[in-house]
Amino acid sequence: MKKINKSKTHRHSAGFGKRIEYWIVGLMLKDGLDVYLSLVDDHAVDAIVKKKNGSIAEIQIKARSKDVVVKDAALFAAIVHRPTGHDYWYVFYSERLDKIWLLSAKEFVKESYANKTGKNIGKRAIWFNGYKNGQEYPKEKFDKYLIKNFERLNK
Repeated sequence: MKKINKSKTHRHSAGFGKRIEYWIVGLMLKDGLDVYLSLVDDHAVDAIVKKKNGSIAEIQIKARSKDVVVKDAALFAAIVHRPTGHDYWYVFYSERLDKIWLLSAKEFVKESYANKTGKNIGKRAIWFNGYKNGQEYPKEKFDKYLIKNFERLNK
């Protein structure tokens, strides 16, 4: 087994997440959305989008690198979810699958599962991919959340 340089790995994973956040925000800007960024991420809000009707949507961006464990290309775990009464959205990106899913908080709660035991009890997880014949693939049941743009945020 190859020895991993932990400091390099941690630096890469932290940098990867921030780079993807900026990339996703860039895609939102390209789609004509007004996007505002928080300087401190202590409320699980990576971006705030001003919608055409003047209301705002809070956005949490989650990303998985192509370097994650095989079979886990689109596993997002230990997520503290927001109340579904907010206009709160999750953007999930899998680099290895090259897919972006957009879910409202209500959809996320419906599609994810809550951890019942262990250190992440009460936190949620969602697994957008499967693994068959040595290949990872996006699960069809989540196709309705796949996006090419962010027009859903303005509805």
